Amino acid sequence: MSELGYRIVTLLPRLRGFARALARSQDAADDLVQATCEKALRHGESWTPGTRLDSWLFRIMRNHWIDTVRRCRPETPLDGAEADALPSEDGRRTVEARLALADVRAIADALPDEQRMVLMLVCVEEMSYREAADLLDVPIGTVMSRLARARAALVAAMDGEARSRTSGDRT
Repeated sequence: MSELGYRIVTLLPRLRGFARALARSQDAADDLVQATCEKALRHGESWTPGTRLDSWLFRIMRNHWIDTVRRCRPETPLDGAEADALPSEDGRRTVEARLALADVRAIADALPDEQRMVLMLVCVEEMSYREAADLLDVPIGTVMSRLARARAALVAAMDGEARSRTSGDRT
């Protein structure tokens, strides 16, 4: 395996996370990661050593995802069976954490694609606004605006979830 191949392997968990945010289903995310790795290895000479490999791979993934969405318009539904294991000492806390994670995932999946991508790049992948803007090929102000709208939507939706649970307890 080439040096580039080894470096890509170390980034697989981050690629899977970003793919999951884009594709909205685990199967589609796995396919997206595989396609990204194949393209990266096939066109490895286009990556400039000394630059951020993760940004280059995220751009390949984003472009492939956009091409795929354009080809087949219907959205892939969220996998209901997927459950990430969360470590906890208390079973109740584990269940509550899983429910909260499922709520956040569902809310994030409902965001417009542009907001969801920015949210994942900045908040999950910890990219700077500039890096996300460069990757998405938009002005930095657009990244900031999309992120603000995504965060506001998450807060509003989570607040609504909390209110509905509270009012449901009173009945």
